[in-house]
Parts: sequence; structure tokens; C-alpha cells
Amino acid sequence: MHTQLQAAPHFGQTIHEENPSENTSGSMARGIISEVVYFEDQPMVGHILLPLLRQLGTQSRWLLWLTSSRKLSRPWLMQSGLPLEKMVQLRQPTAFDTVAAMEKALLTGNYSVILGWFPEELTENEKRRLRDAAQLGGSYGFIMYPQNETSRSSGQFSGLKIHSSRYH
Repeated sequence: MHTQLQAAPHFGQTIHEENPSENTSGSMARGIISEVVYFEDQPMVGHILLPLLRQLGTQSRWLLWLTSSRKLSRPWLMQSGLPLEKMVQLRQPTAFDTVAAMEKALLTGNYSVILGWFPEELTENEKRRLRDAAQLGGSYGFIMYPQNETSRSSGQFSGLKIHSSRYH
């Protein structure tokens, strides 16, 4: 069973919260992996993630961006209100390297949030590895990848989907 929320058509992203488990005290574990599917030509980070990134930036831990071709803009970071002194960007040449780097970073627990930018959706095994690492490290992780043009041209509605055991 899944919870689905429809967003305004211009957002064009999907967020899946991957099976967070409860810890021994009965509260939700802090380590969570979510998927964000977006359209390349629409600004989704500012609308959806920026408030969360600002909040997580108040923690003592770092914010990590794992990218292949994207380069963070210092003026954009300053304008967005993100803490420059806590931002780290690591550019990986391939998606496989990014999965491995994200898994290692999640396991360290040194980061409040890790955004991994991928060219396409990850396999179920890769998602499971990242989810397990996030739970062990107590970090938030975002798997970011662009919406493919096939589903965009098929007339599917853009939507925000949250899959979580919290709501079932």
C-alpha cells in the first residue's frame, strides 16, 4: 500500500521514502533514503529540497553533493541560504562510482544529508545498499535522477509520491 499525493503539474518530481525502520525506542530511525525524480528543465531543488537542506545545514554535520557533471554554484549557494562552510561536492565520473561513494559517505555518519545525482534510476539492489547505509549512519540520502522523456510524453501527471510505513 502506498500513499500518493498529486503536486502541481509544473513540479515534475517523485519522492519515494524507502522503508525506514523503527529503532528500539519505537521512534523512526533517522537514516532515510528518498528518490527524487525531476524534469531537467524545471527547478526542483529550490521548491522541494531547499527548505530541508537549510534545516539540516543547522546541524554540526556536513552536506554532501555527489555529482558527475553538475557543479555547485557558489552564488546560488549563498543566495539559497545554505552554509558554505558545511558544503562538500565530490564529482564522480560514473554512476557506479557515485553509488559506492554515496554508500561509504552514508555509513560514516559525518553528513546530515547526501544528494547523489544519477543519470537514471538505480537498481533495487543499489537502493537497498544505500538504504541500509543511511540507517546505519543516521543520515538522509537523496537519489536524484531525471524523468525519462517517454513517460513525460505519455501524458502521465507529475506527482509527489511518498512511500512510507509511517502512513500505513
